[in-house]
Amino acid sequence: MKIAMIGTGYVGLVSGVCFSDFGHDVVCLDKNPEKIAMLERGEVPIFEPGLDTLMAKNVEAGRLRFTTELETAIDGAEAVFIAVGTPTRRGDGHADLTYVMAAAEEVARAAKDYVVIVTKSTVPVGTNRAVKQAVKKANPALEFDVASNPEFLREGAALDDFMKPDRVVVGVQTDRAAEVMAEIYRPLYLRDFPIVTTDLESAEMIKYAANAFLATKITFINEIAALCERTGADVKKVAHGIGLDGRIGNKFLHAGPGYGGSCFPKDTKALARIGQDHGLPMQITEKVITVNEEVKRRMIDKLLDLCDDTFNGKTIAVLGVTFKPNTDDMRDAPSLTIIPALVGGGAKVRVCDPQGQREGEALLPGVIWQDDPYKAAHNADLLVILTEWNEFRALDLNRMARKMATPRMADLRNIYSSRDARRAGFDAYESVGRTGFRRDPAETGQTAT
Repeated sequence: MKIAMIGTGYVGLVSGVCFSDFGHDVVCLDKNPEKIAMLERGEVPIFEPGLDTLMAKNVEAGRLRFTTELETAIDGAEAVFIAVGTPTRRGDGHADLTYVMAAAEEVARAAKDYVVIVTKSTVPVGTNRAVKQAVKKANPALEFDVASNPEFLREGAALDDFMKPDRVVVGVQTDRAAEVMAEIYRPLYLRDFPIVTTDLESAEMIKYAANAFLATKITFINEIAALCERTGADVKKVAHGIGLDGRIGNKFLHAGPGYGGSCFPKDTKALARIGQDHGLPMQITEKVITVNEEVKRRMIDKLLDLCDDTFNGKTIAVLGVTFKPNTDDMRDAPSLTIIPALVGGGAKVRVCDPQGQREGEALLPGVIWQDDPYKAAHNADLLVILTEWNEFRALDLNRMARKMATPRMADLRNIYSSRDARRAGFDAYESVGRTGFRRDPAETGQTAT
């Protein structure tokens, strides 16, 4: 089957590559000629483990091509996927559908034969019906159907998520569209992965409900973490204890500096706005948004306490700036709230991240980039672990403490423990939702080497 993929961002590129690996003939379209030239050279504009290898394999097999020409992309295509951005619109929290509607109208004007126009982008409930009306208006003679096919890809594990999904959600209005979508996903159906076929509105809502629920789990455990710090409980033990309940589950119960990324911040805001528009405020989701911002500010207070109530003149090493490991994505990352507060407070900030510098240089002005965590920590007054990259999970803490001017650590991902830090010679250690420690000033006196 021939498939056209409009948009070569994260969702579009991963989806297009994976569809081609299913055996489909895929053409990926983007209006940015530099990006298409890059892809044609075999270079991947995003960091996603394994994507470059899989892309090269399918290009070589002749199943995957790239173009800036819409007519070329959709010529003979039985399905055209729209995978363009839907950022939060300034001022009102709505998802901006400008790119989605423009793509749909362009497809309508260029298409000649029956086609299923599939919305892969995350869009508010009712968008696919609006897409249908826009296509009809742009080309009244075109025979077509619309479908909703929201993505559920975790950055850093997107290939596995696509090839071995928890479920595939497809919203359709006609049997013909359902048959086309079933053929596209036939490789997954043959391996017994769940394919949920439903109406357009339910498919659209599933995406928002899923992300809002996961954001709620993260925010809930972060609130519990704050209470654990006040009561002496250990949030890791609490999370383990409640996660063993099959009704709750252990995923997304890791306390930290708040959620970020391309989905949760945008989708929770959009869902809250959808509720307001329909006269039914999403009170839990609205509170999740508020509390998540409070969590980030609470992390700043934690760092300030470790710096004796002032960042001014301090040297602070930050390990990790992307919103999660195994991605270069910094959209709404906690680092974008926390690091500017350090710099604004007068700190000299050194940053180390395996993939974050490409985006981070523009987003985090005033910091010094290091390619080695020990260099970042040299003569530093505070070490902050902000993203749990594997590279930071097995640090030589003894060496790290010796490198620092005042060996203090804020482990905002709970990788280590107070016992680890104390044994390594740190003077102070704080994490999230667990008891930290401060050595008595009489015990300290460590000098940097």
